[in-house]
Amino acid sequence: MISHMNLRQKFIQFYSDRGHVKIENASLILQNDPTTLFTSSGMQPLVPYLLGEKHPQGNRLVDIQPCIRTVDIDDVGDNRHLTFFEMIGNWSLGDYFKEDQLEWCWQFFTNEIGLNPAKLYVTVFEGGYGIEHDNESEKIWKKLGFPQERISKYGADKNWWSRAGAPDMMPIGEIGGPSSEIFYDFGTPHNTSYGKTCHPNCECGRFMEIGNSVFIQYKKEKDGSLSELKQKNVDFGGGLERILAAVQDDSDVYKTDIFSDIISVIENEIGKKYSDVENTTNIRIIADHLKATCFLISQGVTPSNKGHGYVIRRLIRRSIVKMTDVGLDIQKSLPKIISSIKQIYNNNEFGEFTDTDLLNEIGKEADAFERVMHQAYNLLQKLEPTAVNIYNLEQSNGLPVPLALERLDNLGISYKKDILSEIEKLRAIHSQQSRSSSTGMFRGGLADHSEQVVKYHTATHLIHKALREVLGHDVRQDGSNITGERLRFDFQSGKRPNDEEIIKIEEIVNQKIAEKLPVYKLELSKEQANTLDASSFFKEKYGDIVTVYFIGGDKDHPETAYSKEYCGGPHVQNTGDIGTIKIDSIKKIGASILRLYAS
Repeated sequence: MISHMNLRQKFIQFYSDRGHVKIENASLILQNDPTTLFTSSGMQPLVPYLLGEKHPQGNRLVDIQPCIRTVDIDDVGDNRHLTFFEMIGNWSLGDYFKEDQLEWCWQFFTNEIGLNPAKLYVTVFEGGYGIEHDNESEKIWKKLGFPQERISKYGADKNWWSRAGAPDMMPIGEIGGPSSEIFYDFGTPHNTSYGKTCHPNCECGRFMEIGNSVFIQYKKEKDGSLSELKQKNVDFGGGLERILAAVQDDSDVYKTDIFSDIISVIENEIGKKYSDVENTTNIRIIADHLKATCFLISQGVTPSNKGHGYVIRRLIRRSIVKMTDVGLDIQKSLPKIISSIKQIYNNNEFGEFTDTDLLNEIGKEADAFERVMHQAYNLLQKLEPTAVNIYNLEQSNGLPVPLALERLDNLGISYKKDILSEIEKLRAIHSQQSRSSSTGMFRGGLADHSEQVVKYHTATHLIHKALREVLGHDVRQDGSNITGERLRFDFQSGKRPNDEEIIKIEEIVNQKIAEKLPVYKLELSKEQANTLDASSFFKEKYGDIVTVYFIGGDKDHPETAYSKEYCGGPHVQNTGDIGTIKIDSIKKIGASILRLYAS
């Protein structure tokens, strides 16, 4: 049986043999990408290169990217959904296209890891939004031996990819294209509650997607049309955990060796089996959420009420509730579970987990959660036991609905019999709003590459440098979010600037704009960039070769530049293109973290 380590090695070797260069993993928390809070796919760090920039390591790339995806967090507990997962990926940046990609995909799944060809199904784009049916991909699959009955056609909701969704949802400048997915058939009986007939995208559990080849060949224009890109790209991604499930011909990803040790520890601690129906869902949630928590803490995320911190807080609290539900002694069992997670991943390239940091952060949150539960229970006794009130207690105070209802039962307080039907409706509405919010974040973010966004993005380099000149060199960028209406720049600093200092910062920025300084980039080794004192985003992880953008000086004498900063782009060519910048406000948003708004 192929192990998770074997699978990683086989994938990297397969594509290395075909001219691909292995690139380093990106951080789970990316700079200048408001698409999601976290890196949720392997392509996110590569957007500038998919748009046409030259990658320093070539035009054939391969990696295995750790990802965090929270949009499906309420689905975790079934056999396939995860918040933390690994995405195997290969890319062609204007090199090979559909024929090579689909043939190699087929060879890897069948010849390299031995999946039964008769159990594989594929899908292609049926056409729409002015784009024709992907007849080319369909012909290639048939040439590889797929009969027509194992080739399905779907519209843009299933077989079109862009970070914003279907073509009508894509902002100006966004890239996308048709996709061709490959599914594994586990042969489980069809559940007719999901429809009369079964098909690859049916949710009944028979099929599981294990790979998706996206052919990025279009760009959204100002008039709403889609134009062909000069550089046509391939972006392939496949869930490592799902592929392992296909290899063992068991649709439960939690039965793979990437989870088995964690599951065994939990079983031993509670003295019950994972396979017991009453324990299965809770054990899955504990294993997944604590794994995600370990990775986030290792990358500097700590629990809070906003953004990244809110997600990790939710993961920890939900884990604690489920640990309590299955009878785990949190203080005794938590170190053992964390140790089992470490054993799986410390042999990989994801860095070392530190017991002390993990246990301290999770332990502090567990103690705080206990106090919150006490407050929530007091509130529960004072509120009318309606679906809205109980659901709001879960959202605002972290009191899980099952615990709230159990408490009401213990207190002898009656509530409507169908309250769980009503709460599920509220949860569905909230989930839909969260998905819409994520799309909105993308539309207003840097990734639309509109003219004004590019100007503002370049201006953040000048702002960063001016902040360091006025407030001191301990200023470090903490993130940014840029729309066509304004720029937001978060930074760490030991002091908050006063009114005079804000005026001085603004004057420096506009002086550099008036000087019409050239803006250019160089691909450098990390050592060269450090020698030039280039600024970097402290949360980002960089490879041995980095892209540095310079403002001022010239390519022959970059050491004379005014600003030197690690960045992927895009930027204007001359600061004179930016226009006047006005700092609207600077406010404190956390310990030593300030947020600057400018327009």
